[in-house]
Amino acid sequence: MSLFLKIFLWFLLAMAAITGVSIFVSWSTQSEPIRERWRQSLGRAITVYADTAKQIYDNEGEVGAKQFIKTIENTYQNRNVCLTSDISQPCFNGAGGTTVTELVERALASEAVEFASSAQDESFGAKKFTTSTGTRIVLVLRVEIPRAPTPFGHDWSTRLIRIGAILLTAGLVCYGLVLYLVSPILKLRDATKQLAGGNLQTRLGSKRRDELGKLSRDFDAMAERIEALISSQSRLTRDISHELRSPLARMNVALELARSKASVDTAPLLSRIETESQRLNEMISNILTLSKLESQSEVVEKDDLNLTRIFEGTVADAAFEAEGKGKSVVMLKADAARIRGNERLLNSAIENVMRNAVRYTPDKVDVSLEIREGNAFIKVRDYGEGIPEEDIGEIFRPFYRVSQARDRKSGGIGLGLSITEQAVNAHGGSVSAWNLEDGFVVEIKLPLNDARQ
Repeated sequence: MSLFLKIFLWFLLAMAAITGVSIFVSWSTQSEPIRERWRQSLGRAITVYADTAKQIYDNEGEVGAKQFIKTIENTYQNRNVCLTSDISQPCFNGAGGTTVTELVERALASEAVEFASSAQDESFGAKKFTTSTGTRIVLVLRVEIPRAPTPFGHDWSTRLIRIGAILLTAGLVCYGLVLYLVSPILKLRDATKQLAGGNLQTRLGSKRRDELGKLSRDFDAMAERIEALISSQSRLTRDISHELRSPLARMNVALELARSKASVDTAPLLSRIETESQRLNEMISNILTLSKLESQSEVVEKDDLNLTRIFEGTVADAAFEAEGKGKSVVMLKADAARIRGNERLLNSAIENVMRNAVRYTPDKVDVSLEIREGNAFIKVRDYGEGIPEEDIGEIFRPFYRVSQARDRKSGGIGLGLSITEQAVNAHGGSVSAWNLEDGFVVEIKLPLNDARQ
């Protein structure tokens, strides 16, 4: 689960819990006081009704009292009034049953207002008054018990609308809060990917003043420092390589002069010096090529190329070199393909991989060029021992060699695969490698042109 979704859900649950607790506390603390105030108000109303009914009864008799009761019932739709002087005389056509009977009995024995409730959410209040003739009469009032107010209403449709509105509001608020918190992290993640991909000019430039803003500014400072270090290192490597070219050229001139005066005994030594000079010159050339590719200081000129022709020519060269070592290079497949690229760089990229395979295979190397999903896949497989899994991600790093020995039998100076990766990246492709049970595979992926042959 993503950090965005985690924070969003926690915010939403927190808001829901706070809302629920607030509603519960409000309902539990207000429902009883509301009922108590209602009962007090109802008691005062019953007292007024009883006093008024007594006066009307004394002045106008029973007929006037009944008319007064009808007036109350017509004025208040939710109130029914009954006058009774006998416990056995039913009120409200028997509604309330024994509850009303017991209430009337208590009211006859009391001077205060008496209350009772039924199971049908009805409340009864009763008060006794004595007429001028000495007759004791009880006024009984029937009303519905008020229900405590609910925050979402009593109707299901109203509840759903209100709950939906609350959830929508809470969701929008939580989304805004989470976006405010997570967006700098997402930007930092994208910037980190760009920096790791080689874009050393990546900066966040955050204006925030909180901890995330400080983290963004720390990232910018780190990226600036890394860019300065890598640029300095590349410039130093390039400058040193350029400076070494001049003494090497002079040394070759001196070597040729020494050859003209060499004896039979010194000739092998001069040949050895020439060989090492050539290797050193090749190394400097590779370093300069890699430095230009990494720094992108040189624009790579691209033309419409026949990739199949380049591949077949490189395979022929590798097969000739392998034959001298008692090995072979087998071309399994060569699909027709065209690509827009730089022939020198592509040839170097493919050649470096094939030379490595020839160096480490005991007998043969299988190569193929296959077209799949608009890309060209060049696969080179040897039948050697492979390399440790933990080293696979490092073999494309400059000067990295699996063997810690510094002799040339372990595989050159560690620049071939680095140049391959940089050359392929310059063409919008990628390089991958993996072990097999009986060998090792390097695969180059290159995007194709629309036109093929």
